[in-house]
This record gives sequence, C-alpha cells and structure tokens, in this order.
Amino acid sequence: MEHDGQLELYTAVANQLKEAHARVRALQVPEGVRMALTRKLLVITAAAKHDLADATRRLERFMVDLDEGRTPEEDR
Repeated sequence: MEHDGQLELYTAVANQLKEAHARVRALQVPEGVRMALTRKLLVITAAAKHDLADATRRLERFMVDLDEGRTPEEDR
C-alpha cells in the first residue's frame, strides 16, 4: 500500500508542475524572466526524480513566489 501513496504523491507533484509551467507561460513578463522561471521549474522537475519531498517543498516556494509576484531579474 505504501507504493500507492508514493505514486499518488508523484502524480500530485506532476500535476502541480504542469500547472506551474502553464502559469509561467501565461505571465506577461520579458522573455528573459520567463526563461529564468522555466529553468527553475526544470531544476525542480529533475530534483523530483531523486528527492520528491525536497522537490515538493521547492515547488511550493516557487508557487508562493509566483503568487506574490516575485520573479527573478531579467538576464542582461
């Protein structure tokens, strides 16, 4: 049964990542900012393969930052 719980957690994180990517695509920000946000999501995605709990925490922080309008500075 523990395996089912892990699978559900992976599914939940995958759905949250999908939502986060959609939100980043919809943002009205310079392309450099969008690229920086996308890179952060790719790092979180890679982390999920090795440490799901850490990736979940990082994704939650990412979403809070997005909700509060905190974005990285545009690369110059």
